[in-house]
Amino acid sequence: MPIEPTDLDAATSQHEDGVTLSLSGGGYRAMVFHIGALWRLNEVGLLSRLKRISSVSGGSITAAYLGLRWKDLNFDAAGKAQNFSIVVDGLRKMADTSVDVGAVIGGIFLPGTISDRVAAAYDDVLFDGKKLADLPDDSDGKAPRFVINATNIQSAVLWRFSRRYMGDYRVGLVDAPDVTLATAVAASSAFPPILSPLTLPIHQAVRAVEGADLSHPPYTTSAVLSDGGVYDNLGLETVKRFSTLLVSDAGQQISPEEDPHHDWARHAVRILGVIDNQVRSLRKRQLIDAYDRGDHTGTYWGIRTRFADYKLPADPLDCLHRNPAPLAAIPTRLEKMPHDVQNRLMNWGYAICDAALRTHIDGPLQQKLGIQIIAPTGFPFPGAY
Repeated sequence: MPIEPTDLDAATSQHEDGVTLSLSGGGYRAMVFHIGALWRLNEVGLLSRLKRISSVSGGSITAAYLGLRWKDLNFDAAGKAQNFSIVVDGLRKMADTSVDVGAVIGGIFLPGTISDRVAAAYDDVLFDGKKLADLPDDSDGKAPRFVINATNIQSAVLWRFSRRYMGDYRVGLVDAPDVTLATAVAASSAFPPILSPLTLPIHQAVRAVEGADLSHPPYTTSAVLSDGGVYDNLGLETVKRFSTLLVSDAGQQISPEEDPHHDWARHAVRILGVIDNQVRSLRKRQLIDAYDRGDHTGTYWGIRTRFADYKLPADPLDCLHRNPAPLAAIPTRLEKMPHDVQNRLMNWGYAICDAALRTHIDGPLQQKLGIQIIAPTGFPFPGAY
């Protein structure tokens, strides 16, 4: 089994060639928005060419289910899955199910924790007991590696879940982890303070990596995990050594408050929001700077991005005067979402991903990737925006 870099958060001195996709957090808003982006990536033949898919929080719901259904996707000679609707239909069932309120109430008044109940809901609707071992095997290069990211509250760094291993660079790695997909996604989406933390018992051997200063109990017997967005809200840490980075961001920008609450509970929530906003802004700025310097090729698209910002000569979906603010303002919840809202979010993810691709994936890069990006002719869901 190939060994990963000793320091799992360090970029190698020379980039590894390959295209990656990062899916941000943002509850069901992110889960559904990313479906639209995946839809467009599949249409242009990029989905099948991805080398790694890295996700946090709500994005991990989408990524994990895509990974579970990967073997069922019928990719044609051009690398386009002709039955991508199986992914859409499955995730719609999740968006039809409220999780967070029931999990909180059950966690308070019934045996088990809030995170246990979130994981149980994911398992019941999407994963049916499947494990990380059921994700695609990327060793032959015929499928991407799926990396589901959480934050280790004990070691204060990113904790990775994948088919190959789980762990972090301070604690060490568990090879071939025997962990359910539902548990990994629940850890990745354990949004603080309500859904966090998830305590993961570690029953398998932990392999220390060079420089691991916490490779001993209690760090190696259980991991106390929170939302992956706490550490890396764009899911960039696990992909930054690759040459071409695609980033889908459905994060919610914090709104100004004229009269913030002064009680400790609501004030703490506000402070968490400010910290999250700062980290998100820094990550995005570093990414755009890396594009500008030529360190990476690729493109970023966000739920708040205006189509006009891309200055494209063609507007086949009539997006120029559409305002994304109402969709971006949908609360970060795991709450049942009306189908018309789901359709609008998927349409916008599709449209703004397309705009980013047509702007920044130029002819030479398309040729290198073996794709041709042609303007779309219509939304996935006509009449819904």
